Amino acid sequence: MATPRDAVQPITSRSVVEQATDELRRSILAGVLAPGEQYSLRELAGMLDVSFIPIREALRSLEGEGLVITRPGRSAVITPLNLDDLHGIYRLRRTLEPEIAGRACGLLTEQELDRLDAQAAGFGLRERGMADIYDGHDAFHLALLAPAATAWDIRVLTLLWRAGERYIRIGFGRLDPDPAEHERRRKAHVDLVAAFRTRRAATAAAAVEQHLARNEKIAIGALSAASGA
Repeated sequence: MATPRDAVQPITSRSVVEQATDELRRSILAGVLAPGEQYSLRELAGMLDVSFIPIREALRSLEGEGLVITRPGRSAVITPLNLDDLHGIYRLRRTLEPEIAGRACGLLTEQELDRLDAQAAGFGLRERGMADIYDGHDAFHLALLAPAATAWDIRVLTLLWRAGERYIRIGFGRLDPDPAEHERRRKAHVDLVAAFRTRRAATAAAAVEQHLARNEKIAIGALSAASGA
C-alpha cells in the first residue's frame, strides 16, 4: 500500500508559478510594470515566455498582496498609487513596529547590533542607489525587529512592506542624485541601531516612529510630484 511519503514527490526546483509570481512582483515593485497600466495575460505570458496558466495563478497571488487588480476578459491592471492607501500602510506600520522595537531592543545581541551597524553604514555609499540596497534594507529592518516578532507579525509586516515598497522606491529614487541624501540615509539607519543599543524601549520605539514619519513624508512628496499635484 502506498504511503503519503511515497505519494508526495520531493520538490527539485521552483515551480513556474512561483518564478512567474516573483518576477512579476519584482517588476511591479521596481516600476517596470507601471502603476495604472493594463496588461493582457497574453502580454504578460509573452514577457515571461510561459503559458497563460502560471500567469493566471501568479496574478491571483499578487492581487492578494494588493499589487494588481484582475479584470474580466483575461487582463490585469497594476494597482495605481494612492494617497489614502499610503496613509493606511503607514498607520498600520506605526501601530506595529514601534511596539515590537521596544521589546526587541533588549533581546538583540551586541554581535548582531555590530553587524547591523556595519550594514547601515553601507547604505550611505554614493554608488548605491535605492534600487541597489532595497532587498538588504528590508532585511535590515526585519533583523532589528525579529527577536520580538511573532510569525504573524512578520507575515503582516512583510505584506505592509511590499505594499509600501513602490512608494519608497519612487520617493527615495528621486533623491539618489543628491550626494547629501546618501549621508542622510546612512545616518538615519546608524541612528536606529544606536537607539536599539540603548536597550531602552521608549528610545527604540521613538526612533522607529521618527524613521517611519520621515519615510512617509518622502513617499507623499514623490506621489504628489508623480500626480502633478
